[in-house]
Amino acid sequence: MLSDQYRESVQQMDRQVYEQLLESLSTGRWPDGRTLTETQRQHAMRAVITWGEIYLSPEERVGFIDKGAKAGDVCDDPEPLAWKD
Repeated sequence: MLSDQYRESVQQMDRQVYEQLLESLSTGRWPDGRTLTETQRQHAMRAVITWGEIYLSPEERVGFIDKGAKAGDVCDDPEPLAWKD
């Protein structure tokens, strides 16, 4: 559970900071070329997810999977396997 103080600080980020965090996460590097540490990567990812929950529709958020016409709990109808000798 995220603290209210954390959510408020992420809420203060503008879209440019959000997009730069996305870019850094995708490249693994900060804008100055330094490599993100594992801890920095985790914090950046948490900030990106939180910012997305506040400002973006579900379809625009990181990690969204469009189920299309198969929306529901099960994506495929199960088919029995036929074992052949």
